[in-house]
Amino acid sequence: MTTADINFYFDPVCPFAWMTSKWVRMVQRERDYSVEWRFISLRLLNSHIDYDAHFPPEYEAGHTAGLRLLRAASSVREQYGREGVTALYATLGDHIFDSDPVPDEDPAHRGTREFLAPILDELGMSDAHLDALDDAGRDAEIQAETDEALALTGKDVGTPIIHFRPPEGVAFFGPVISRLPDPSEAAELWDHVVGLARFPGFAELKRSLREMPQLRGLGVSEDEAGATEDWHGGSRRQKR
Repeated sequence: MTTADINFYFDPVCPFAWMTSKWVRMVQRERDYSVEWRFISLRLLNSHIDYDAHFPPEYEAGHTAGLRLLRAASSVREQYGREGVTALYATLGDHIFDSDPVPDEDPAHRGTREFLAPILDELGMSDAHLDALDDAGRDAEIQAETDEALALTGKDVGTPIIHFRPPEGVAFFGPVISRLPDPSEAAELWDHVVGLARFPGFAELKRSLREMPQLRGLGVSEDEAGATEDWHGGSRRQKR
């Protein structure tokens, strides 16, 4: 199998991974890169954590929905290969983050058959993949790719993780971005990120203040700045 230029490890319910993936697609078109969308599960990553004590109340349901969708993505990959996952992640993101928010939607709904069925239909994919939502036997594969991603960066990270020019190339968590660059600046930003990450002594460049991403599903339009929040350990803590 041909090695992709970029391995992008994603959880489908993470808004920051989705925003970064949109930027990577811009770079992909500019540089003619191939991208393999691989799995990292926030629910499995945090399996040892007491959600009630460490995260806002909606996180456990949301992360569990992400794991269920990754099971379906695993099933899609078996039938359709890399291209199937590419199409599925793009369409999931369109429905979750680039569509108007559903008032009072339960985060768990995104991991249901009712949510996924019309997406599979839109893609022309079999509804047999709905059964994978409940197939915990797929978790070993998802855990293996989660471990693979963490082996590249260390464990105190989340999603996305990007591996450029695998297997020997540079890997890093993020970048976490809240706004898309202008198309003319997308590749330039990429060059800066990869250039910094390639420096042998580079370890981390970070701040915990984040704007909510400019995504319709989060109620933030492209012409406004999202509320700034202070994040710690992958969790929203307080708004500024």
